[in-house]
Amino acid sequence: MMPATDLLATRDRLLAGQTSPRAEIERAIAAAGSPACRHAFLRTDFEGARAQAAAADPARQPLAGLAVSVKDLFDVAGQVSRAGSIVLDDAPAARQDAVAVARLRAAGAAFIGRTHMTEFAYSGVGINPHHKVLANAAATDVPRVPGGSSSGAAVSVATGAAWVGLGSDTGGSIRIPAALHGIVGFKSTQRLVPLDGTVPLSSTLDTACAMTRSVRDAILVHEILAARRVTRSDAPLSHYRLAVVPQLMFDGIDATVARAFERSLQNLRAAGARISELPLPALTEVAGLQAKGGFAAAESYAWHRGRLAERRAQYDPRVLTRIERGAAISAADYIDLQQARRDWITRVEQALQGFDAVLSPTVPVVAPPLAEVLPGPERDEAFFHLNGLLLRNPGVVNLLDGCALTLPCHAADELPVGLMVWHGAMRDDGVLNISQQIDTLLRPQQP
Repeated sequence: MMPATDLLATRDRLLAGQTSPRAEIERAIAAAGSPACRHAFLRTDFEGARAQAAAADPARQPLAGLAVSVKDLFDVAGQVSRAGSIVLDDAPAARQDAVAVARLRAAGAAFIGRTHMTEFAYSGVGINPHHKVLANAAATDVPRVPGGSSSGAAVSVATGAAWVGLGSDTGGSIRIPAALHGIVGFKSTQRLVPLDGTVPLSSTLDTACAMTRSVRDAILVHEILAARRVTRSDAPLSHYRLAVVPQLMFDGIDATVARAFERSLQNLRAAGARISELPLPALTEVAGLQAKGGFAAAESYAWHRGRLAERRAQYDPRVLTRIERGAAISAADYIDLQQARRDWITRVEQALQGFDAVLSPTVPVVAPPLAEVLPGPERDEAFFHLNGLLLRNPGVVNLLDGCALTLPCHAADELPVGLMVWHGAMRDDGVLNISQQIDTLLRPQQP
């Protein structure tokens, strides 16, 4: 059972003449102006999107004039990439598209706008004091955090303003907001998509990837971004050996996430999935590896140190605190961290041998109220606690140089919960195929 409202279903309607790129872009533009999408875009280009849709060829281009949003750290020719910051307000406009943008453009994408994000992508919460507060589009009770750093990308996809939300994932920046919105986010193995034309956070960990409304859409978009074909498999879930790791991933889990995850495992087992508990004590070492700030602190400080000398006061204080930790990381510390990571990856990959994927909660909590973490020194402690909690599970995969997909697993009466399917480097096709089977099984319970 595939959703009737994903990108591929819409493409089928385009090819059948039941809709047109122009009609679809107008629907996206209307959604972008809806209350649920308020503040998701830092800049819109509706006229440019209309022109791209008018020129689209559904028979030749897989995205065929369909709306795509672009995180504010990707270069789009003629636009300034500010990475959600006022520090880069006077930066020159990009002369050419980032590689990821160019590949989406060649596939027929209609770029509807640049999306809200955490300043310089340095937070999993999704708050940015330089711009108006963006609320989670999936929550209707109280304003809740959108997740970050690709916050606007998630809102654009969840509201129908975009079929694809192009973003980046350094420690979960695609998967966190996707999980908190009940949509799909795929973080590929980093090396598969070039980072040329992006504002960096961590050259070691940054991954260019996207959010979509279904796993099959995620497969298509990954093929475009990575310029490769995914080896497809229709093997049933019983064909795969899946693991659940008890260490770290369930610490601090709330009742809604625990209930949704356990229910998902029960449904998967009932469908024939072979799921085993796999002790993985190496996960308890992650906090120690990142104790001084890790690669993100060291590499972001190297990129920002000249700007900090001139414009320190213009940075988000919560982002500034994390960047400046990198000043205390010596060259020897950095080399030691690289070696420690290589050793850690080897041990984790050895432990995962024989398993086709690991299943975990994407994040251990549902989106908390925004009021708890809005800018202000009196809420900094709550903010950094939540930030660490949201980044913890997905960040394991970035440290592993692995790949992971989050898909929704909550029931209709629950706030969004993400199920993360993950493995090590270059296991992308297996993760995608397993996720497709899980999505097909769990999708009927979705709201």
